[in-house]
Amino acid sequence: MPKSLSHLLLIVCLMLEHTNGIAQPKNDAFLRDLLLANPSPVLQRVLAQPDTFQYQVIYTQIDRNKKGVPSFKSYYLNVDRNRYFNPASTVKLPTALAALEKLNKLKIKELDKSTSMLTDSSFPGQSAVLTDPSAKSGLPSIAHYIKKIFLVSDNDAYNRLYEFVGQEELNTMLWKKGYSDARITRRFVRMTPEENRHTNGIRFMQGGKLVYHQPPATSAVKFDFSRQILVGRAHYDRDERLVNAPMDFTAHNNLPLEDLELMLRSVIFPESVPLSRRFDLSAADYRFLHHYMAALPKQSDFPKYDTKEFFDSYTKFFFKAGKGSVPADIYIFNKPGWSYGFLTDCAYVADAKNKFEFLLSAVIYVNEDGILNDDKYEYEQVGYPFFRQLFETIYQHELERPRKFAPQWPKDFIPGSSNP
Repeated sequence: MPKSLSHLLLIVCLMLEHTNGIAQPKNDAFLRDLLLANPSPVLQRVLAQPDTFQYQVIYTQIDRNKKGVPSFKSYYLNVDRNRYFNPASTVKLPTALAALEKLNKLKIKELDKSTSMLTDSSFPGQSAVLTDPSAKSGLPSIAHYIKKIFLVSDNDAYNRLYEFVGQEELNTMLWKKGYSDARITRRFVRMTPEENRHTNGIRFMQGGKLVYHQPPATSAVKFDFSRQILVGRAHYDRDERLVNAPMDFTAHNNLPLEDLELMLRSVIFPESVPLSRRFDLSAADYRFLHHYMAALPKQSDFPKYDTKEFFDSYTKFFFKAGKGSVPADIYIFNKPGWSYGFLTDCAYVADAKNKFEFLLSAVIYVNEDGILNDDKYEYEQVGYPFFRQLFETIYQHELERPRKFAPQWPKDFIPGSSNP
């Protein structure tokens, strides 16, 4: 498709979206034109079909003053908090932050994120966890669960933090911080809504001594499910039967892209986010998160990962096309998610060699046949190449963009430079 025609088609599509009194998506001509200048066929195909691919992009420039204080300028393309996408594993970010905040608020001297955490089974459908062979100590802990969440997006690790925080406390915490559209209703294991309301009893042990016992809990939180959310034209149900109707996501997890990026920013640049919207974290918590959000699976001894399965870009979507490697001087602090044809990544990018930084977040829906749960999604053919070309476009622009002052990162900010 000629560039001029592609450009015109994108503008027309964006103008026609969300009429009938519904709020328009956020769009900036600068970002649109910047991406349209990339001749990549995959990128141009996606950009020309916003309804088909349901993409959203946020690009945030970061500039520092002479004292190193950052300022932020965000640009948007097709960003709409009312357009649903399945957030998948991106909800692990706020869950991990909420777990650390809850731990800090308990204010128990002998209890920290490395204390052994033993999960009991307290309700039908639940399972117990009393050991963890992947940990150096052989025992599970909040710290080890968070490591696994950021290194390989481990689902069971997320489930255990969901159980520790509890459905009610997790959601009310997010809503009090102003993330009113966030909704985390479920574990990542087959459970009924009633089972997800109930969370396990948990014991924290130190040297064979009980430090803290959290009894089983039942959530009484009331979710607003008044807006029905239907996706696709057909789906396979839990019994693997084809249902010729859209899949209902009304009661599923929800996390708008703008909220996800602000949560990430609250971890990387806490002072830039209003205090009311931050999580209650210690300096050690921030160091720990920075380390494992950017670390690669091969940099971990506990757990020790098979790097053929968990390759460098396994959770770094901007390099995942073709299982690409992450350049040695580029650090990606992120949390991605993938499920039901939706791919999402939210990242802070730091180029240690060329001394620049930016935030880049995006979501795309790749499901050509419109059937969900059939494991036929165009992740490799369209999704990951889209993320790569998106990154390349922004990266090249940042490489050439003038800035007065380069960022100066602390030594322990770079993964592998020290123990978190």
